[in-house]
Amino acid sequence: MQIHIKGRNVPVTDELRVHAERRLNKVARQVSDLARLEIELFKEPNPRVADRHVVEGTLYLKGVTLRARERSPEMIHALNLIVDELARQVKRHRDKLRRRREAHAAAARSAPIAPGGPGIAPGDAGMAPSSAPLPSI
Repeated sequence: MQIHIKGRNVPVTDELRVHAERRLNKVARQVSDLARLEIELFKEPNPRVADRHVVEGTLYLKGVTLRARERSPEMIHALNLIVDELARQVKRHRDKLRRRREAHAAAARSAPIAPGGPGIAPGDAGMAPSSAPLPSI
């Protein structure tokens, strides 16, 4: 998984970067190596807002984009919250795909196959289109 961390008017320290990568190992094990995660860190400019530190995360997977946004008085805590939220979303997405795949496989196993093959209806087996009886007038 490719991880891009950027700060909007906030310096991204090595401590934050290392902490994010270490916490995101949980998510990285469940997604493809081609997945891309963008994390954006910023502070609310209003000092009266208690939860000033905001972290937004966007995870681009094949066919789906997962997003999370968390705020907290501390940047590390907001980062931890966003990692937990993305892990929950990835788990839910994987379970949904697994259920769909299992349902599709079960439907394929239980569908009866016609004697003439999958493209021929059961009543048409053995009859050529030219040998159909002509309607009497």
